[in-house]
Amino acid sequence: MRIPLIVLLLLFILQFHMLQLSHSKSIVGKLPGFSGQLPFALQTGYIGVGENEEVQLFYYFVKSERNPQRDPLLLYLTGGPGTSAIIPFLYQIGPLNFKYGNANRSEVKLELNPYSWTKTANIIFIDLPVGTGFSYAKTSKSSRSSDSLVVTHAYDFIRKWLLDHPTFLSNPLYITGISYMGIIIPNVVSRIYDGNERRVQPKLNIKGFLIVNPLTDKFIDFNSRVEFAYRSALIDDEIYESAKENCGGKYVYLDPNNTMCLNSLQRVNECLTRINIANILEPVCNVQDPEAFCRESIYLYSNIWANTKAVRQALHIHEGTVDNWLFTNMSIRALYGKNDTIYYSYNIFSSLASHKQLLTKNCRALIINGDHDMTFPYMGTRQWIDLLDLKTKISWKPWFVRTQVAGYFKTYSKAKYSLKYATIKDGGHAVALYKPEESMMMVETWLDSHTNSIKS
Repeated sequence: MRIPLIVLLLLFILQFHMLQLSHSKSIVGKLPGFSGQLPFALQTGYIGVGENEEVQLFYYFVKSERNPQRDPLLLYLTGGPGTSAIIPFLYQIGPLNFKYGNANRSEVKLELNPYSWTKTANIIFIDLPVGTGFSYAKTSKSSRSSDSLVVTHAYDFIRKWLLDHPTFLSNPLYITGISYMGIIIPNVVSRIYDGNERRVQPKLNIKGFLIVNPLTDKFIDFNSRVEFAYRSALIDDEIYESAKENCGGKYVYLDPNNTMCLNSLQRVNECLTRINIANILEPVCNVQDPEAFCRESIYLYSNIWANTKAVRQALHIHEGTVDNWLFTNMSIRALYGKNDTIYYSYNIFSSLASHKQLLTKNCRALIINGDHDMTFPYMGTRQWIDLLDLKTKISWKPWFVRTQVAGYFKTYSKAKYSLKYATIKDGGHAVALYKPEESMMMVETWLDSHTNSIKS
C-alpha cells in the first residue's frame, strides 16, 4: 500500500516541528525592565532529556564578555532543588540585577551587574530538575524526579547542548553550582569522566567543578550547625556542652527516646529561632513586608517579572507549559527531615563517595564557603574535606581584594587532582548576593590559574 505524498509531507513537517520543540534556541536582544539592547550575548532555549525527551529543560546561556571562544564554559546548577536559574542569572552571578527599592513593584527594573562571572566565563544557567522555573514535563510520569535522575538529566543536557553548540566543545568545561547541588555535582562530574573513558560522544573537555556552600553529606553538614552556633557566640558554653554530652555530638537524625538530648537541643533551638541562617549577620527576612529591607525580599520581583507576557515572549517560553512561574518550587525543595514527595525523591544521602572517585582523575575543584552561612556551615565542609585524606599544598592563609582580607584559603592535592578551599569573609549562603566582588575575584583567579584563557 502506497502512502500518499501529502501524508508523507505532513509526517515530515510534524517530525521537524517535534525536533525543533525538543531542541529549540533563540537569541534574546532585549529584556523588559532593561533600557535598550543587551550589551552581552544571551540565548535561551530548551533541551529535551529523558525517555522520548519528555522532559524539557529550559536554559539561559550567556557568552563570556572577554573571549567566548577560549574562556571556560560553566554549567551552573541552582540549589533547592527546585530554585529557578533566574536567581543566579538576575540576583547573584549573572550579567543583570534587579534594582533594589523600587517604589512600584509592578515596574521591575534591571541594571547591569559589574561583578558578573560572565565577564570571564561562558555560563549556562539551567532550570533543573523538571518542574523548576520554565522547565516542564510532557507527561505526568516524567514530571517525577529524584537526585539520581537529576544527575542523569544534567549529564544528558550538557552532552546534547554541546552537540547543538559544537563551537564550545573545545572550551574547558566546569560543572558548577550552589547549596543542594553539592549532592548532585560530584556525581555529574564523575559521570562525565566515566563517559569520556568509555568513549561516549561527544567527548567533553571536562576540567573540574566549583561548588558554593555545598550540601555534601546530609549528616555532616546539618550536624555542624550546632558547633557553628557555638563558635559564633549564638549559644553559650553551658548550652553547647549540655547538648554535646547528652547527644554524643550527634544533633540530627536523633534517637526519639533520648529525652535528655531532645531537651538540650530545645534550648539550642530557642536561641536560634530568630536567626537568619542564610547569613547570621543579616536580619530575619519578612519577604511579604515591602518596607523591611532584607536581601531576600527582592526575590519577589522575579515572580512579578517572570509571569508577565512580555518577559515570556522575550525569553521565548513555550506557551501553555508553565502557568504560574515560581522562583522556588516548594513541592521539590528539600528541607531537613523532609520525606520524599510525589514529585521528588531525595535518594542520594551523600556525595562523598563521588568526591573520592574523582581523586583518581585529572580534576580541579574549588569549594567556597561564606563564613557566616549557617545553612551548611564551613566547619561541616572542612570535616568532609579532611575525610578525603589529601596532601596539603598551601597552608591556611588570607587572600585579598584591594589590600583588604577577603577571606582565607587552603589548597590540597593528590596525583593529578587538586582542590582549593576558600572562605569569603562575612559571606552568607548565596555568597554573591552578599559579597559579589569577592566571589567574582575568587572564581576568576581560580579559573585563570589553570586555563589558557587570554584577555582581549
